[in-house]
This record gives sequence, C-alpha cells and structure tokens, in this order.
Amino acid sequence: MTQTHSKSRQQAEIAFGHTQAQFFARDHAVEELDALVQAREAKTLRLREARLAKEAQEIAAATEALISRRLRKS
Repeated sequence: MTQTHSKSRQQAEIAFGHTQAQFFARDHAVEELDALVQAREAKTLRLREARLAKEAQEIAAATEALISRRLRKS
C-alpha cells in the first residue's frame, strides 16, 4: 500500500533525512577520532615503557661496570 504525503510533508521528511545523515556522519567522525586518540595513547604508553626499561638496563649496566672497576682497584 503506497502512502501519499503532502508536498510539505515530503520536504520535511527529506530535510529530516539530511539532518539525520549529518548527525550520523558527525558521530562516525567522532568515533574515528576517538579510535585514533586511543591508538596514539597506546603507542605512547608502549614506547614509554620500552624507554624506561632501556634506561633501567643502562643504569644497571653502568652500576655493574662501576662496581667491577672498584673491585679491581682494591
């Protein structure tokens, strides 16, 4: 069964459809930005942990070298 609407109703339906499409497009864009931010934060955390581990290893190696030099001198 086909419904016929007045011209103003049809225009309102079309306008509503455009508005709704814009809303969903904006929502989709926000979701994409959130995903990018989350990925960047995860990468930053991973790199920070790697840097801290490397720095700790370097400190341990320097400490070990210093201790071995002091032991050789005595």
